[in-house]
Amino acid sequence: MAEDRELTVRSVLDAVRAEGRTAFTAPEGKVIADAYGIAVPGEELATDVEEAVAYAARFGGPVVMKIVSPDILHKTDAGGVIVGVEGAEDVRAAFHTIIENARNHKADARIEGVQVQELLPQGQEVIVGAVTDPTFGKVVAFGLGGVLVEVLKDVTFRLAPVDADEALSMLGSIRSAEILRGVRGRAGVDRWAVAEQIRRVSQLVADFPEIAEVDLNPVIATPEGAVAADIRVILSDTPAKERRRYTRDEILTSMRRLMQPSSVAVIGASNEQGKIGNSVMRNLVDGGFPGEIHPVNPKADDILGRKAYKSVTDVPGEVDVAVFAIPAQFVATALEEVGRKKIPNAVLIPSGFAETGEHELQEQVVAIGERYGIRLLGPNIYGYYSTWQDLCATFCTPYDVKGGVALTSQSGGIGMAILGFARTTKTGVSAIVGLGNKSDLDEDDLLTWFGEDPHTECIAMHLEDLKDGRAFVEAARATVPKKPVVVLKAGRTAAGAKAAGSHTGALAGDDAVYDDILRQAGVIRAPGLNDMLEYARALPVLPTPKGGNVVIITGAGGSGVLLSDAVSDNGLSLMEIPPDLDAAFRKFIPPFGAAGNPVDITGGEPPSTYEATIRLGLEDPRIHALVLGYWHTIVTPPMVFAELTARVVAEYRERGIEKPVVASLAGDVEVEAASQYLYERGVVAYPYTTEKPVAVLGAKYRWARAAGRLGAEGPSVRAVAGDGGMLGGGS
Repeated sequence: MAEDRELTVRSVLDAVRAEGRTAFTAPEGKVIADAYGIAVPGEELATDVEEAVAYAARFGGPVVMKIVSPDILHKTDAGGVIVGVEGAEDVRAAFHTIIENARNHKADARIEGVQVQELLPQGQEVIVGAVTDPTFGKVVAFGLGGVLVEVLKDVTFRLAPVDADEALSMLGSIRSAEILRGVRGRAGVDRWAVAEQIRRVSQLVADFPEIAEVDLNPVIATPEGAVAADIRVILSDTPAKERRRYTRDEILTSMRRLMQPSSVAVIGASNEQGKIGNSVMRNLVDGGFPGEIHPVNPKADDILGRKAYKSVTDVPGEVDVAVFAIPAQFVATALEEVGRKKIPNAVLIPSGFAETGEHELQEQVVAIGERYGIRLLGPNIYGYYSTWQDLCATFCTPYDVKGGVALTSQSGGIGMAILGFARTTKTGVSAIVGLGNKSDLDEDDLLTWFGEDPHTECIAMHLEDLKDGRAFVEAARATVPKKPVVVLKAGRTAAGAKAAGSHTGALAGDDAVYDDILRQAGVIRAPGLNDMLEYARALPVLPTPKGGNVVIITGAGGSGVLLSDAVSDNGLSLMEIPPDLDAAFRKFIPPFGAAGNPVDITGGEPPSTYEATIRLGLEDPRIHALVLGYWHTIVTPPMVFAELTARVVAEYRERGIEKPVVASLAGDVEVEAASQYLYERGVVAYPYTTEKPVAVLGAKYRWARAAGRLGAEGPSVRAVAGDGGMLGGGS
């Protein structure tokens, strides 16, 4: 059956190609729809007026009449569509009008006839389509249809093909999902029928990569089914370029030697201060790299007290990494020598390649790398840090605080912002890696490595684009169940400006596709640089929640409202407090306070009130996470609050009770030291903000859901709020 349908579609594709066309006519589209079981109304092609009358009479009722021309893609714009035609006289008039409009629109258009189509019943208009995204390849789209589709852009995307369950999930992923379930007494649509249209379109484009776009717009969805009123199919006019792929084992083998080298050669090493080759050498030596360091410079015998070699081929023994610190025009020749030496990795620091328009030079370097099996990092990068190896192969400032966060960036400037943030916040890192032009090694290679690296607990990546979105998704899906992946995608406001031949193509702006596909892969997308860094810093600190019930405890009503807003903004929701838990909290709240949601412990309470409510939040197994708000009073000074919170959290951890706890501290400058004290003891705390602590908690929950750690239970939040400020703490 599958073979028969593919033969049918292949014959149509070949016929369209043979005529030098990329757009299918409506009858050709129907052949493809029938082959793949895509539901479309009954229709016939009338080549003259009387045929049109006969076909309309056969359908028995109002019909839709449309121009059929391989030269007219957008039929409505040409006046080539008339809806609701009934009766022989009206059919004749409509036929002549459509032909005349088509001639006026494009005088030399080839006209094959007029399509006479059953008029579908009224229902909810939706759009189902597929496009070829330059990053992710074939993606399928779903959204509300009709005239507002390109205005509202309420569309969601998935990698094609999708299975039935994933197709069904798309119906719940749009902002207007409730409309499909039925509102104001109107029945909902047949969701499985809509999902089947999505699934079948996705399978069609997966089976035939040369199909660039498919558009079912509108699909009329009713309680009884879903039928595409129109199908548009467009072929690609350029073949897809294949990217060289490496197996997982090949990636891990080369990455292991890159990130855990025993021997490093610096090509372009120098004794002259101010040169990149000198800075790289100093960082390697001063950073305490325990392996062999081999300077390569044909004009020197000794560099920083180490024997220098005229060529990398003269270096004795095996070398794992060659770091390049020479001008771009000399890289290709030196890389040939690296290949002859059988060095598996080259770190290309120099700029002056594709980023400056020197595409041929970069392609030459890539070809040499592929010929010798050398993996290339860069060019146009600041280098990289592998802290657990005491390796600082960069011309930038050194960093040696070991920890569990791996950070990558495409930009040198962003890389240095990462470094400064890590230093000022004392964030321990396992690696900081520059990717630059990504001529070879890119994010999916690094994800594959960091996913297996025992020193890495969280991966954060700044990227401007992805060379191979599908490879990235594959690597992310393998990594996310083990550890969080945070991505900052730059250029999110630059919607795709490419010309599109369908509604779906016009809707598939770059960022819209990135957003949905990254979410599909389980990646946490950060809205900004600071957010990415804070997520990366906090996620390894926060325990994984065991359920969705989150409690906010605060001493200030205003802060409770802001924290509640933040909860909603981050995909969490306020928990309904059961009566017994409400009564338990009330025991610690003064009469002028208020339990409920949020709960007010009031602002002038002593440390004992804070401690008692935090203990209750940690003790009750129905509560899975705490959001604490503190405000600065002399009754309970900031450091007193920080010390009691850290002590209580540590006590419960020793008892095996671990819950994520985040804290917001408001007050005078002393809250800064108190926040730092809490963070250093595993409580994620921030001064002067109600948004950040809840944002990082939301990020933890997003990862926990993607990793399958929460099961079917969704997150909710419980609040304890008050009239004077905020109470803090964390775990």
